[in-house]
Amino acid sequence: MDEGLRLRGESMTFAIVSNGFADGPAQALRDYLVARGNDVVTVFHPLTPEQGATHRITTYAAGARNSERTVKLPLRPPASFLLDPFVPLLPPKVDVWFGFNPLACARGLAARAGRVVLWSVDFVPDRFGRGSMATRIYDRVDAMCCRRADARVELSEAARAGRNARHGLPADAAAHIVPMGAWVERVPTTQPNGFERHRAVFLGHLVARQGVQTFLEAVALLDGVEADVIGTGPLEQELRDRAPSAVTFHGYVEDHREVERLLSEASVAVAPYEQSFTQFADPGKLKAYLAAGLPIVLTDVPPNAHELAREAGAEIVTGDARSLSDAIARAHASPQQWQARREAALTYARRFDWNALFDDLFAKLNLSAS
Repeated sequence: MDEGLRLRGESMTFAIVSNGFADGPAQALRDYLVARGNDVVTVFHPLTPEQGATHRITTYAAGARNSERTVKLPLRPPASFLLDPFVPLLPPKVDVWFGFNPLACARGLAARAGRVVLWSVDFVPDRFGRGSMATRIYDRVDAMCCRRADARVELSEAARAGRNARHGLPADAAAHIVPMGAWVERVPTTQPNGFERHRAVFLGHLVARQGVQTFLEAVALLDGVEADVIGTGPLEQELRDRAPSAVTFHGYVEDHREVERLLSEASVAVAPYEQSFTQFADPGKLKAYLAAGLPIVLTDVPPNAHELAREAGAEIVTGDARSLSDAIARAHASPQQWQARREAALTYARRFDWNALFDDLFAKLNLSAS
């Protein structure tokens, strides 16, 4: 599958095509390549209805932003997904095309880009409902990309195995594993006396499965604790109307460096997921919490929850407001324990520095990023 990707030392141009404007692997890859002086074209399509109908095409030349334009279509996600492959109408001519979903990858294959990499940021069986036409089409395109792309990248071993089984691929079908990362050296971190802030933070999409309502109920049970909610979603206005006065809503924050600053000013981070989280996921916000040095309180839903509890200073709680509020209070009860959890989070986060993850991937792909 990787035959022909032996381009180390050559000057190359890259395309990154993805859905979503928040920070994730596609945005991190952009920053990695741009910082090394590469020519890059990014195409970011909206992922959720709240992100509107605007598609952004940005070019970078020799490591600097060269141009940006937007295309506004009459449809919002998910209806707009079928239009994504037509933006832009003329695909950029590049040496390496990274498609962060099947449609994005298929566009690169159709454009006859030099090399095409399918980068799957999740794996959800029956994505659009069991047996639905949309699911059948998605599976067909995904399977085609798995077979025809020059390389595959998966989020986890479980996702690789699940996709291989789903599409009838050989159990040992090649895929490189790149977990969610963080800019460990770049991000600001909590101060050693950060426990004094008594400030809890939630980062994520404001939908029921993220447990944000439970977080607000937990804050209402606490005295002397303030809270930040970073993100937007269909529940945002309802949550704003019902939230206690101690909660500050920041909405969607486009600049991830501002998100990182807000995280560094908190003293504890929460991830009260409800039981809807796929076993194949690797939540990006948990890495952002860890990189900021925040003790984490989370439910036993993400697949790495127990590892975080063992090694990264996290505490697992049940999904009710009282359990969550008690854990937030415990996080602030002992300065010594808070500082130990902070150090554990920072130490664990160093394993997932984006620079190291991308360096390793490009070496395996025999590609040069500089």
